[in-house]
Amino acid sequence: MHLQDIPRVKHITKEDFLKHFLKPQKPVVIERFIEEWPAYSKWNLEYMKKVAGDKIVPLYDDRPVDYKDGFNEPHAKMKMADYIDLLKKEPTKFRIFLWNILKEVPQLQKDFTYPDFGLRLMKSLPMLFFGGKDSHTFMHYDIDLANIFHFHFEGDKQIILFNQSQNKYLYKVPHSLITNESIDFSNPDYSKWPALKQAKGYKTTLQHGEVLYMPEGYWHYMKYLTPGFSMSLRAIARNPKNLSKALYNVFIMRNYDNIMRRIKGQKWIDWKNKKSISNTNKQL
Repeated sequence: MHLQDIPRVKHITKEDFLKHFLKPQKPVVIERFIEEWPAYSKWNLEYMKKVAGDKIVPLYDDRPVDYKDGFNEPHAKMKMADYIDLLKKEPTKFRIFLWNILKEVPQLQKDFTYPDFGLRLMKSLPMLFFGGKDSHTFMHYDIDLANIFHFHFEGDKQIILFNQSQNKYLYKVPHSLITNESIDFSNPDYSKWPALKQAKGYKTTLQHGEVLYMPEGYWHYMKYLTPGFSMSLRAIARNPKNLSKALYNVFIMRNYDNIMRRIKGQKWIDWKNKKSISNTNKQL
C-alpha cells in the first residue's frame, strides 16, 4: 500500500481548516486543539472507571461476521469497571463501539465543548470508543458518510485511511460497509491480496489529546497499540452524492442485507466475501 503521513498542525483556524482540509476533503491531525478542555487532563481509564464503572457496556471483537449477528449487535456485555480492569490486566480483543456518553453519563458533557470547525456537529451523538492492546476495527466506512472529528485519549492508536476512490483496490464486501475481514491492514499479505499494492491512502499514530479529522466516507482502520479510548463528533455529509449514498445505506442497503441474512443464512455472508475478492481482482 502507498500510505503517506496524514498532515499535522499544532493549531488551526476555522478559515484554514475550511480552505485546506474540508473543501478539498483531506484528513488532518490537530495536535493541541483541546488542551483547554477539562477532558484533556481528566479523561483517562481510571476516570472513566470512576464515573461510569457501574454501566453495562456493549463489547465487540474481531470475529468474522456471522449471519446470525444483527447490524452492530455486540458480542458480549460487561460492567465498565470490569472492562477497564481487563484492559489494564492483559491484551483483549474486546472493544467498546459507538457508546453514547450523553445518554449513558451526562456529566461527561461538562468536560468538553463542541468546536467550531465551520460544520454543524450532531450534538446528540458524541460517541466513545475503547480498546485493548492490539485490538482493532475492520477496515470500514461509516454508514452515514459523515465528517468525523476523532479526539483521542490515553495511549497510542494506529490509523490507516482511504478515500472512496480506492474502493476498487480494497476488497470491499458487497452490500456492506467493510472490506474482506481476513485482511490484516497493519501487515497485509500482498501475495493473497495483491490489489492492495495499488491502494493509496494515509497513516498516522494518534496520542493523547490529538484530534483527527476524517473527511466524508473515508475508510478507516484503527488499531490500539496500547489500551486507550477516543471520542468522535460528527457532522452530516455535505456532498450531495455522499448524502444520497448515506440515505441509501440507512434505508435500503442495511435492510436488504438483513433480509438476505435471514433468507440465505451463512451462504449469503460467504458469497459476499467471495465477491469481494473476485470483484477486486478484476481490477488487476
